[in-house]
Amino acid sequence: MTSKGRPLDCSHFAQNGPRFRVMNRRLRLSFAICLAMLALVPARGQEILDGMAATVNGDVITFSQVRELVGAREQAARQMLSGEELINTVKELRQAALNDLIDRQLVIQEFDKKGFQIPEHVIDDQIQRIIREDFGGDRPAFLRTLNAQGYTLSRFRQLELEKVKVQAMRQHSVNTNIIVPPRKIEEYYKEHRADYTVEAQVQLRMIVLKQDSGDGPEAQKKVAEELRRRVKEGADFGDLAQLYSEDSTAETGGDWGWIDEKTLNETLSKAVFRLDAGEVSPVITLGDNYYLLYAEAKKNANTKPLSEVRNEIKTRLQQELISEQMDKWIESLRDKAYIKTF
Repeated sequence: MTSKGRPLDCSHFAQNGPRFRVMNRRLRLSFAICLAMLALVPARGQEILDGMAATVNGDVITFSQVRELVGAREQAARQMLSGEELINTVKELRQAALNDLIDRQLVIQEFDKKGFQIPEHVIDDQIQRIIREDFGGDRPAFLRTLNAQGYTLSRFRQLELEKVKVQAMRQHSVNTNIIVPPRKIEEYYKEHRADYTVEAQVQLRMIVLKQDSGDGPEAQKKVAEELRRRVKEGADFGDLAQLYSEDSTAETGGDWGWIDEKTLNETLSKAVFRLDAGEVSPVITLGDNYYLLYAEAKKNANTKPLSEVRNEIKTRLQQELISEQMDKWIESLRDKAYIKTF
């Protein structure tokens, strides 16, 4: 990218794009608009002339752009909601999309205002990367996909150019090389320790016998006691579950996989978490059933040490600080702009 002869490095945008994806709530969508429009906007010229949703320093944002940006989410909302709730949700989606489009236009205008330029080879490299990574290097397949979506290659290049402009302006205007003091990392770890704690778990197998089946409750309880005895003597719990259990896990040998203390009701949960690995529970009477629980393996509760999550926390805090910068930068652009919504 150059500005009136002053070079600004942008040759690494295509390779290092993920570095620039930390953004505030509004810009997260803004930076993805070019790609989203590929699937949503029919190519009928540079604009869809159906009415203005907003103007940004004279540039028009149409109602079609707004609707098409949120088309997929509106469709999902219409399947799940109705009435006043649906109306309010659609309004919120469209307002958020309009804000995203306004912010994106402001960024592109700022790029153009400063006289920056993106060398053509940057867009060429970006398109080649897309062909290589998304189409296995098959350029004809890529062109067929564009054609099926109603796009020309030149229009696709324009969308990619706008996306790179946004990335370039973000790099130029926001400091991404933020140093987080070790003290801040330690404070975050203490405040969010629960986020790095894995609860205790048991790998559970279960046999369920219904009291009202067979020869009645007493007979069924004797069967359960006999099964428990056989397991303690070395019989395979899973094989017995396949033969005798009367619940939906019988076919898999009563396998419940790894569970935590919230998976079962309190009675069964307390019983299974008292077991050692390889131990079977006493017969448990609960409701109209008899239960046998078997702990195949156990994992104790574990909190990851700070040394293991330090880099993760550092990245999170850096992202939060970058987002704050992004908010302030966008607000400064809005303060200087003439924006009118309709």
